[in-house]
Formats: sequence, C-alpha cells, structure tokens
Amino acid sequence: MRCKALAALAGCGLFIAQLQAIELSGVVQANLTLADDANSFINDGTDILRFDESAFNAQQAVLRAQQDLGSSFTLDVVANYYQDGEQNIGFSQAQLLYKPLSQDTVKFKARAGFFYPAMSLENVDLGWLSPFTYTQSAINSWIGEELRTAGLELSLYSPGRARRSPWSWAFHAAAFKGNDPLGTVISWRGFAMHDRQSLNNDRLNFAPYPTVIDQDIIWHPAWVEPFHEIDGRLGFYIGAHLDYFKQSSFRYYYYDNMADPLALNDQRLYGWRTKFHSFAAQHKITADTRIVSQLMTGSTAMGDRFVYADFDAFYLMLSHKIDKHRVSFRFDRFRVQEDDIIPIDINSSDGFGFTLAWRYSWRENWQFGVEQHYNKNRAQNRTTLGLNPETEQSQTLVVLQYRWK
Repeated sequence: MRCKALAALAGCGLFIAQLQAIELSGVVQANLTLADDANSFINDGTDILRFDESAFNAQQAVLRAQQDLGSSFTLDVVANYYQDGEQNIGFSQAQLLYKPLSQDTVKFKARAGFFYPAMSLENVDLGWLSPFTYTQSAINSWIGEELRTAGLELSLYSPGRARRSPWSWAFHAAAFKGNDPLGTVISWRGFAMHDRQSLNNDRLNFAPYPTVIDQDIIWHPAWVEPFHEIDGRLGFYIGAHLDYFKQSSFRYYYYDNMADPLALNDQRLYGWRTKFHSFAAQHKITADTRIVSQLMTGSTAMGDRFVYADFDAFYLMLSHKIDKHRVSFRFDRFRVQEDDIIPIDINSSDGFGFTLAWRYSWRENWQFGVEQHYNKNRAQNRTTLGLNPETEQSQTLVVLQYRWK
C-alpha cells in the first residue's frame, strides 16, 4: 500500500512538473470602434467589415500554450475568445511539431494537427495575428475565415548558415481533410477585411440570398461550417520558401482541396473544388522599413457548375518602425468573377481598400494603436435583397493591447 501511495505521489509530482514546463503566451486587445452604420456579414449582412456600429469591443483574446515533449517534439495550441460570431471560444490551431536536431545542411521537420499553411508574410505574430495593422488584408481575412489544414505537413529545409550561403530555402508538402466547403463565403459574400479567425467548430453566417436558400434553385443554408469533411478525399498543398539573409523573403504555394463538387452532406453543405496559387514577398529596404505583398489567384466550383467563380486578390504594404512606433499603410484589391449555369444567382464582386495604422509600444507589455480604414466594394447579389450593389465603408479603430511573452 505504501509503495502504491509513493508511486501515485511520484506520478502527481511528474504531472505537476510537466504542467510547470508549459510555456504560456497571449494577447488581449480591446477597441473603440468608430464605424459607419452598416450591416456586417457577422450579423448576417452584406457589408465586409467586422464591426458595424460605434462601440467598445473585445477585439482579440489569444492564449498560446507550448509544451516540449522530449528533444524533438513540441505541442503547440492556440485558443481564442471572440465576443461576436457563432462560436465565442475555441481553438484556432492545435499542432504537434517534430523538429529533430541535425547537423546536416538539408534538414527535415514535420507537423500534424489543425494549423495554417505558412503562406502569409503578413500574419506572422502570436496567434496568427498581424503586427502591422488590425484590419487584415482581404487575402488573409479569407484564409482566417475558411482555410485550415487538418492533416500532416512534411518539410525539407536548409538554413543558409549551414552552407555558408546568403540563401535559405524550404519545401513543404501537406495532405489534409476537413476543408471541403472552402470557397463558399467568398463566392456568395465576396472577400471581407477583418481580423476574426474561425474556430474549430465555427459557423460562418452570410445574408439570406434568395437564390441560395430557395429550394427550387440552389437550396443551401445561409451559413457554412468551413472545416467539414464531406467527400472522404484528401486535399493537398505544396509550398516553397526562399530567403536572402534576413532581408528578402519569397513564398509560393499551390493549394487544392480536391473536393468533389457533387458531394452533399445532410446539412446540405456541398463540397467546393477550390484551388489557388499564392505568391508572397517581403523586402526590408532598411532595418526599419519593409515592403510586404501577396497575390492570390484561383477558382472554386460547387455542384454541377451551380456555382463557378474565379477569384483574385492582391495587397501591397509599406511599414516603417521608428523607436517604439510602427506606421503601416496597405492597399488591397480583390475580385470574384462568376461563370456558372444559374444566371439569376449573380455572385460577381470586387473592391479595393486602404488601411493606415499606427502602433506604439509604450510599456513592456502594453501597446496603443489607431487605425483608419476605407473600402469601396460592389457585390451584384445585393440587388436580390433590394440593396444597392455598391457600398463605401470607413472605420476608425482605437486599440489597447496587453501582451505577455
């Protein structure tokens, strides 16, 4: 009995020691939003910004936990809280990373779980946030909404210092399931611009477009749960990174979810065959000034060409740091062009946006920021709801952030 008690005590001690080894970090952001009266997509509307009225808001609450499991494995989990949307608390990422120690010039690593492909040079901060602006680009707003890898990624990489070269490179290949509805939101609503990431079991609502919800036309709910597996097929992506010292970075990805567009589940969610190319680049003009850009071009199809759309998006950002201040300016352009067999379901959309942000790190853990955003966009299917297809939106955010580690 005494031996069992000692063994139990030792087990508890080991468990506590493991808990103490967990590394926690996080970000909390609160804002004052000064916004035009609008009807946000978050509230089943057609406008493309997250906040649609002037108010105080909890903008972000992110908690990241990392646990080393031996010398080569790390468990990395990111949990989020949002005051808006269908799911208010949950996981945006949960992955197991394998990175063995190696003295080879070409190294191997892998990760498995629920995570983002590393195609963005904008969303590089804790919890897949941007350190530059609060309203993210149209490209990465959409990725945060609809795209996540639920699968396995394998990588080969070679740091330049291991070869005494100014160039570092990496190749990534992944197979995944659970992202079959990808393309639903940008096809019917179009691109949006915000910073809310979908959580593991989230539901994304959009306006009840008559042609979408009518049983005699498309008959789809006015929402989508983006991380469903519908057809049992594996999707894949491949990516290549190239870096010159710490000055210039280039990233290319080809993504194809391989979904069967005729597959349909009991919620009447379809598979959407979505594929795209993504090109991202960053160049540091000086140690404090950089240019960041990304281009995405692709297509998505649902049903027997019930919906087919080509989409393109692009942004160019200039960011400059002075002491504790960072100022960033970004221009976005985005377009969705339909070519399907249901002419009354009019889904083409396009727009552009300007975002100017100032962020000031005034304490070790505290940051203050102000952002001004303006966009003009057009979505043809607004006319089916009796709305003007064109709209202009402006938004001012005053943000207070607390961060640890």
